[in-house]
Amino acid sequence: MKLPGKTVERLSEYRRTLFECLSENQSFIYSHDLAARLHIKAVQVRRDLMLIGYSSIPRKGYDVKELINTISEIIDSEETVNVAVIGVGHLGQAVASYFKGKRSKLNLIASFDTDPEKINKIISGVKCYPYSDAEKLIKELDIRIAILTVPPEFAREVTEEVVRFGIKGMLNFTTISLNVPEDVHLEEYDMITSMEKVAYFVKKNIE
Repeated sequence: MKLPGKTVERLSEYRRTLFECLSENQSFIYSHDLAARLHIKAVQVRRDLMLIGYSSIPRKGYDVKELINTISEIIDSEETVNVAVIGVGHLGQAVASYFKGKRSKLNLIASFDTDPEKINKIISGVKCYPYSDAEKLIKELDIRIAILTVPPEFAREVTEEVVRFGIKGMLNFTTISLNVPEDVHLEEYDMITSMEKVAYFVKKNIE
């Protein structure tokens, strides 16, 4: 079963929230409580979980540990997927620091840059390799996912290259929209658009 992208996003958010519940010693949670934590409707939670074949326990809600395991079985790969950051500027370092070690099935094992001051150093917990070695190392280290944090003017060129090197999934943190082949999954995060959206609603709330 191939789930819609938005459903996968919400399942990831549910799992992250459920881990928070565990840390608060909460063993069960109702759909409306889970929905409230994520600012969505309870009917959406129930639809998503029914889609993956999971239902609540009457008068108790969802078993937090069991639901975490169910979501993990569906959205995680059976084998660990290796990830690399391309571009180790301030943003690349911040993303690497945030991402490193967050999920056992996603292993951030390398970063690439052209700056001689960064090459062969451990930055944000990850070794930085020369970008000129990217083709060789992406193959040798079996890197499947690239997190792109290069300057915008290099984004398209680097994307074309790493896809040719074997990358099958990309997270684009640059301000440039990218095109990739159909067999490569692309997620684009435009922080400027997100900030403008927030500013718009702030303006509306003040008016």
